[in-house]
Amino acid sequence: MSLKYANNKISEEEYLQGELVAEFKHELIDGAIYAMAGASENHNLLSINMLSELRNKLRGTPCRTFIADMKVKVASDFFYPDVMVVCEKNSNSEYYQQSPVIIVEVLSPSTRKFDKTAKRLKYQNISTLEEYVLIDQTIAEVEVFRRKEHWQSFYYYLGDAMTFDSLGVTVLVEDIYYQVNNDDVLAFLQEKNQTAVTDINPNLATQKP
Repeated sequence: MSLKYANNKISEEEYLQGELVAEFKHELIDGAIYAMAGASENHNLLSINMLSELRNKLRGTPCRTFIADMKVKVASDFFYPDVMVVCEKNSNSEYYQQSPVIIVEVLSPSTRKFDKTAKRLKYQNISTLEEYVLIDQTIAEVEVFRRKEHWQSFYYYLGDAMTFDSLGVTVLVEDIYYQVNNDDVLAFLQEKNQTAVTDINPNLATQKP
């Protein structure tokens, strides 16, 4: 989601009270509030798909999966991650979390640089965070930063599987991009369908048009 800066500084208390009655969501970053604009169809699909995959695989565990309406508190900042998983009970507030294990952000053109740099560095200060996941909506690419790898990034593409060791969960990149409309996904599905047809009738592979 894109952010629009509001030119005034407020306290944490003022921010939290304001969010209870605000018509639109805001993030609090270094004392300044930023209004969050709407997200695209692909952005929503990617968030929902990731949420569904994690939530289904974590059923029966203490871990809870949240989507973009739940805030995360990082020092004195507040963000609305697209998806996050929390495995510890939050005793401070029902409106924000402080101990996520995984945070997922879907990249938008207006927030790509911030999500990959400044926001990533802020998130890495969360002591419980083990993995930070960035999902691209324009191409089929997922970037995962892992604490145990000293926050080195790893890239995953259609046909790959990602394992989140902190949760003991494996997710297929293909499932994250289910129903998403971009060139990479369309090409992948076309190739997959052609392979399936060829497997059924191998003679088609040698036939000329």
